Amino acid sequence: MTPRRSAMALLEPLGLLLALLALWWAATHGQWVSKVFVPTPEATLESLLQGLGLAPGGGDAAGALARFSLATTGRMLAGWGLATLLGVLLGALIGGSATARAWLQPTLEFIRPLPASAVIPLAISIFGLSGGMVLAVVSFGAMWPVLLATVHGLASVHPRLREVAAALQLSRLAFAWKIGLPNALPDILAGMRLSMTVSLIVSVVGEMIASQEGLGQAILLAARAFHASELFAGIVLLGAIGFVSNALLALAEGRLLRWQRR
Repeated sequence: MTPRRSAMALLEPLGLLLALLALWWAATHGQWVSKVFVPTPEATLESLLQGLGLAPGGGDAAGALARFSLATTGRMLAGWGLATLLGVLLGALIGGSATARAWLQPTLEFIRPLPASAVIPLAISIFGLSGGMVLAVVSFGAMWPVLLATVHGLASVHPRLREVAAALQLSRLAFAWKIGLPNALPDILAGMRLSMTVSLIVSVVGEMIASQEGLGQAILLAARAFHASELFAGIVLLGAIGFVSNALLALAEGRLLRWQRR
């Protein structure tokens, strides 16, 4: 890619973002929408900086958004890590056996479409309104992209590689570790990126329902109090967390899959 095309690839998304910000500014300052529900960009930025403790003012809420962001990020990462571990382990067990796939595929297809929010009442009855409940629901919702990606990656191993493994008398564990999982790595990494997004969404929903400290609870309380600028500041932070986490995973994916471009 030439430097000119690289610059254009960077400027085009930036131009779209600036256009959306300009539309937001015009809609609020032109009284197209009520500022009670949609604050100005300046008010949102002020609430964001005060909530992060980067600007004076804010009273007792100064720095609260930073604490809430850390809580939500920690909850998201814990659920995502547990979901990734369970997804890879179960996916390797199922994907490495044609018999297991034949028996379990219908059950997986039945459970997979269930939204994570649908199991929240069951999780509450088991764990109560606690952080453990949120972690369990996040892990359940975020596990499926990784599990199904792992199953697909192991099931799509080339038959010649299976013949080589049989000729070398590799055990199922050795086959999965040396052949299956490396072959499934691109699928697993793609599933992990999707799983990260799901874990952030479910973490916020769980915080709202279980009244756990985090951005979900902060956004809900701001909405109930009609503090539109604080509500939008929380939404901006959620977008930033999602963007940064996805960018870091994309960078890691690019490094881990460099061998594909050789």
